Amino acid sequence: MSDIIAADQLRLFIERIERLEEEKKGMADDIRDVYSEAKSQGYDTKTMRAIVRLRKMEKHARDEAEALLDTYKAALGLS
Repeated sequence: MSDIIAADQLRLFIERIERLEEEKKGMADDIRDVYSEAKSQGYDTKTMRAIVRLRKMEKHARDEAEALLDTYKAALGLS
């Protein structure tokens, strides 16, 4: 009997994951649509994606990443 319960529980986990994956796909499609709309309005989506990434970071991590980027740019003569 515990095998049946375990199988039912496993099936429920799999079904939940499948639903969440479908929701994730829907969200990704929505995000892609927003970027497409922004692009059609003349915005640079590559830069927008970089800004979204930066806004996800904490300030100290963002400052550290920017300082490192500046150091690398200076070392390569891109400053």
